[in-house]
Amino acid sequence: MAAKKKPTVTAEQIVSLYTDFVLKHGKKPSSVYSFMSEAGFSEADFYLHYASFEAIEAAYFSELFAHSFNLIQKSDDFAQYDAAQKLSSFYFTFIEMATANRSMVLYLLQSSKNPLSNLEKLKPLRRDFLNMLKQILQAPMQTQSARFNEIQAKLVHEGAWIQLMSILKFWMDDTSAGFEKTDVFIEKSVQAAFDLVYNSPMQSVVDLGKFLWKEKMTQH
Repeated sequence: MAAKKKPTVTAEQIVSLYTDFVLKHGKKPSSVYSFMSEAGFSEADFYLHYASFEAIEAAYFSELFAHSFNLIQKSDDFAQYDAAQKLSSFYFTFIEMATANRSMVLYLLQSSKNPLSNLEKLKPLRRDFLNMLKQILQAPMQTQSARFNEIQAKLVHEGAWIQLMSILKFWMDDTSAGFEKTDVFIEKSVQAAFDLVYNSPMQSVVDLGKFLWKEKMTQH
C-alpha cells in the first residue's frame, strides 16, 4: 500500500509558524531549509507561497488590512456611513487587529535598526490602503478640470496615509489600559482632518492640539 502523501502546508500555516518562531527567538530563522525542516515540511513547500522571510513580513500587514476591511464591510451600517465614519471605522478596526497581534507587529516594525528597512514592510499595506481610499474619499472641491481633481484626491489620500502612520506610531507608544488613548487620538485626528479638508477649521482642530500637548507634557 502506497504511503499517504503529507498535505502541503498552507500560506496561513507558514505565517503562523514564522510568527511563533520569531516571537520565541526574537530573530528570523537562520534559513528557509532549517525553518521548514523543524516544522516537518520541505523547503519547496515554503516557496510555493513565499519567496523569502521578508515576503512573509510584508504580506503580514497586507493581511491585517484585508481582515480589517472585510470586517467593516460586513457591517449592515457601513454602506450608510459618511466618509469620516468609514475611515474612522477602518482605523479602529485595524488597530484592534494590530492589538490582537501586537507582539508580532512591534517585532516587524522594530526588528531592524534601519527605520527605512522597517517601513519597507509597509509597502503592501500602503498600496491596499490607498486603493480603499479611492472608494471612500473624494477631492474636497469638484471642478471641471479632471487633472486638478486628481491632484486634490491624491493629496487627500496621501494625507490619510500619513494619518494612519501617525495613529500606528501613537498606538506603538501608548501605555494606557486597553490603548484607550489611541481610541481618543483616532477620534480627534479624523474629526480635525475632515474639518480642515472638507469644512472650515473648527473646535476639533483645537481639541486635537490640546490632546497632543497634554500627552507630550505627561511624558516628561
